[in-house]
Amino acid sequence: MDFGNMLGDSFAYAKDAVVGKWKQWLLLIIATVLLTIPLMGYTLKVFRGEKPAPEVTGWGTLIIDGIKYIIVAFVWAIPCLIILLLTLGSLIAAIASGNSGAAMGFIGGALIGLLIFLVVAIITSLLATIGIVRFARTGSMGEAFNFGAILATIGKIGWGTYILAMIVLVIAQFVIALVLCIFGLIPILGIIVELIFLAPISIFEARYICQLYDAAGTA
Repeated sequence: MDFGNMLGDSFAYAKDAVVGKWKQWLLLIIATVLLTIPLMGYTLKVFRGEKPAPEVTGWGTLIIDGIKYIIVAFVWAIPCLIILLLTLGSLIAAIASGNSGAAMGFIGGALIGLLIFLVVAIITSLLATIGIVRFARTGSMGEAFNFGAILATIGKIGWGTYILAMIVLVIAQFVIALVLCIFGLIPILGIIVELIFLAPISIFEARYICQLYDAAGTA
């Protein structure tokens, strides 16, 4: 799998979505301001493989799809949230206890909880990514949790290839975040830059994941 080509295609796709299309870019900024809900609905259109980048139309559908996206993402996040709450509970218990020995035990439990949280977060993010694309392609929220189909899709891509591809995406996200952080040092300018570029960045990421999903040859 040519990751460089995938990144290049994703960049060109995101660029085509906004550069020279100032009205569409403005609409995407509005979609971002509206709690990003319409923007999430728009990224589902990207996940469906629409090419070139789709127009920002059908706001009612974008909002409904965005809400569904949030629900799906929240359900996938539940295991991590439970582990995080238990871990925070251990930390609070450690602080509240006046016994140093007991506090150390709680802190040790919290550290183990954080490690488990990290492992579960990685696993669920890998599965949820494919699940969300399945939801976009089928229109069924239930398909976002079709573990058999999700695992089959990842198997066709190849677990090693899939994980490596996601690492490449994380690195790209880190570089982008680093650049945005530089602008973030200037309070007002940082907020404006984030509002302007969040949509193109989201489109870039969605297109990359779309190509990765299509590599499995799955509808």
